[in-house]
Amino acid sequence: MQAKYKRILLKLSGEALSADKGFGLDNDTITQVCSQIKTISELGVEVAIVVGGGNFWRGREGAGMDRPTADYMGMLATVMNALALQDELERQGLTVRVQSGIIIQQVCEPYIKRRAERHLEKKRVVVFAGGTGNPFFTTDTAASLRAAEIEAEIILLAKNIDGVYDSDPKINPNAKKYQTLTFQEMIEKNLRVIDITAASLCKENNMPVLVFSLNENDSIIKAVCGEEMGTKIYNGETK
Repeated sequence: MQAKYKRILLKLSGEALSADKGFGLDNDTITQVCSQIKTISELGVEVAIVVGGGNFWRGREGAGMDRPTADYMGMLATVMNALALQDELERQGLTVRVQSGIIIQQVCEPYIKRRAERHLEKKRVVVFAGGTGNPFFTTDTAASLRAAEIEAEIILLAKNIDGVYDSDPKINPNAKKYQTLTFQEMIEKNLRVIDITAASLCKENNMPVLVFSLNENDSIIKAVCGEEMGTKIYNGETK
């Protein structure tokens, strides 16, 4: 195996870490994901991760709640997921640092760009938690922002579906899967892969996104090694 990229940002949804449970953490899934991260790290890839918190809490679940309060609760959920990933990655022999957009010094470092880059240069895995540290922004936006800041080559967006479709394939058996999309096409077609803020950040910074299924065997490894899979979203020019 040979890695195509030197530095990547892996975006993991919180729901993906709960597997079929829909809530909480599934130990087998976390072990399998971390095993793949270990493999790509051993291939020489510098790995940064942004993890969501939807397996515990989403801001929009706080109906009637003050929006910033609900969003901060979601940020705390991402910290729990990040610590779970850190624990398993360390069990598998990797050196890991969790950096949070909201300051919780007892359990993780505050996010500092230069420190994150230094960790990556030393082949440490860096897990970004706490979103952007601000309400009203999703973890998709956090992934786009952090990827641009650390100059990642690509965002690997691991989901529970194997790419981007023109309609929901669970409802429409004739749904068309896209092999490639531009960010402009994604916005115009209202394909809600990532939110518009995240898409705009990626577009402006020429940051490609590969959407693929976390459920396929060794999908993270295959994505890092450049195998054709999922849907690639970019500006029309391969970065």
